[in-house]
Amino acid sequence: MTAVSRAVRSPSRPLVWMHAPSVGEGLQGRPVAHRLRALHPELQLAYTFFSPSAEQFASSIGADITDYLPFDGRREADAMLDALQPTVLVFVKLDVWPMLVERATTRGIPVALLSATLAARSGRSGTSARLLLRDAYSALSGVGAIDQPNADRLLALGVRPEVLEVTGDTRFDQVWARAEGVDRQRPMLRSLVSARATLVAGSTWPADETVLLRAFASFVRDGDAATRPRLIIAPHEPTVAHVAPILEWARMAGLSCALLAQAESDTTAAQSDVIVVDRIGVLGDLYALADVAFVGGGFHPAGLHSVIEPAAFGIPVLFGPGHDMSREAGLLIAAGGARVVGDASETAAALREWLSERPACAVAGAAALALVQRELGATERSVRLVQRLLREQI
Repeated sequence: MTAVSRAVRSPSRPLVWMHAPSVGEGLQGRPVAHRLRALHPELQLAYTFFSPSAEQFASSIGADITDYLPFDGRREADAMLDALQPTVLVFVKLDVWPMLVERATTRGIPVALLSATLAARSGRSGTSARLLLRDAYSALSGVGAIDQPNADRLLALGVRPEVLEVTGDTRFDQVWARAEGVDRQRPMLRSLVSARATLVAGSTWPADETVLLRAFASFVRDGDAATRPRLIIAPHEPTVAHVAPILEWARMAGLSCALLAQAESDTTAAQSDVIVVDRIGVLGDLYALADVAFVGGGFHPAGLHSVIEPAAFGIPVLFGPGHDMSREAGLLIAAGGARVVGDASETAAALREWLSERPACAVAGAAALALVQRELGATERSVRLVQRLLREQI
């Protein structure tokens, strides 16, 4: 990277270097990067990551310089700093590289942490981790925490109170912008419009589907055929091996079923009881068709996927019990916009209430939407934090 950086880097222009180890952190950093670009076209932007899963995602940042961040050694840190000559170094969420922080601050380069999060049961709260990382966290020049409880835990980790503020979680801004930007006239969505109540299940794993599909079949079987709802299900991994059992389940349950690719081109297939999404990248749009959402991961060790993505469309959300690491899930539950289901029976009962009783569904959906709207503004607050550090350097 250093050779490329030297070729692209213009020393006369300030540079913000943002590091987000994986896709999750990248999703929180991307709105800030885009907003900085819009406000300050004179800036250069470098973006680094560590997980191979983030390599493809990194292109969406729009940085001048993009690459992996090497291991946190003194020589590697100095080489990166020499090549990039950053004006400000920004980490996203929690992971900071102690040697890189030390070498940057030695050169007078301010280091920030955005969308800062420290789970109550994080291993970084242990004595050994605090001793190892305390100097790095205490050296930070600006920290924007997602809320006050996380801010309090970050203080215990070593962050200085005078540099700490609550800026919020930029993911809320991102999902809101995505929901607001959906083109409901695009062919895919127009082909799937239906008067039937619609459940959209997103990012599901087989463990989620074992519960959800049994519940949906029970709900449909006990209901009125004239008002039968439909299910649009987007597996987390839409491979043939994952999709085939869902198609077989629908057939055995006596439900009509089609793949999304079929439903887009065939009006009969588009009205199937179950539509299985056989590609990635469209779930965020499909939530626009939903009356209720089921988000996967709550029955799977990988953990719960994004629950605020459907909430931004003003629809209530169901998910399994594995949500303890998701702050936004807890917020939605407290607001009345989401419900935890522990098994197929509870899931069927929730579907019956929200898909059959439209007033109850509307109230829960409004609560979900209000929660998302209440949390907006983190991107602007995070940008202001970075701008302050830039002004102090320029």
